[in-house]
Amino acid sequence: MGAALLSAGLAYVLVRLAKQSQPLLCAVLAFIFGLIFAAFARGAEAPATERIVVPATSYLYRFKLQREVVARFGEPSSVARIAAQVHQESVWRADARSPYAEGLAQFTPSTGAWLTRDVCPEIGPPDPWSADWSVRAVVCYDAWLYARVADAATPCDRWAFALGSYNGGLANLQRDQRRASAKGADPARWFEQVERFSARARWAFVENRHYVRRILTLIEPAYLAAGWPGVAVCA
Repeated sequence: MGAALLSAGLAYVLVRLAKQSQPLLCAVLAFIFGLIFAAFARGAEAPATERIVVPATSYLYRFKLQREVVARFGEPSSVARIAAQVHQESVWRADARSPYAEGLAQFTPSTGAWLTRDVCPEIGPPDPWSADWSVRAVVCYDAWLYARVADAATPCDRWAFALGSYNGGLANLQRDQRRASAKGADPARWFEQVERFSARARWAFVENRHYVRRILTLIEPAYLAAGWPGVAVCA
């Protein structure tokens, strides 16, 4: 709206000056207005910085999450990171539902059944609508995935691989690593390496890469700033 009004005003002024035979002034004003339009264009194109708000409901589960992280990982450095992951999954809504997944940590029925049968039977039968079960499950699954990507080049890459596997499946990650290696990229590094290669459907590829980047570079720092325990792994 502002640019349109400015454009109309400029046209009116330049027409009046042209009628008064003042070409030099016309040129100067056209140049000035050109700079103003450029500023408008830059402002329109610049993406707004997303502001992450840590929801009050997350604090209901903070200490439980911290206990689970320490139990599985041995120390609390990843508490804010996994909190950021839950934020990405459901924004801490225990009743969250998507077309394929349910609950706080967005488990699909098949993944929940497999996890409690083969990986973490101690967390109890699958119950994604229970926030307590979801907290236990997400930490257990993350720890299981983290243990299987130990050949990553850095801790940042290792967590990127683990999170990418949580979202898209470990088998898909391993296929992406082989594809990256075949193309001459480093299969032990995620950012600008493995993340560029995949044979998945375009929507799945975009969602998976966005998932990893958003958690590690945007949401985790917000949780750390809000006082959640941890250390930024990709600082």
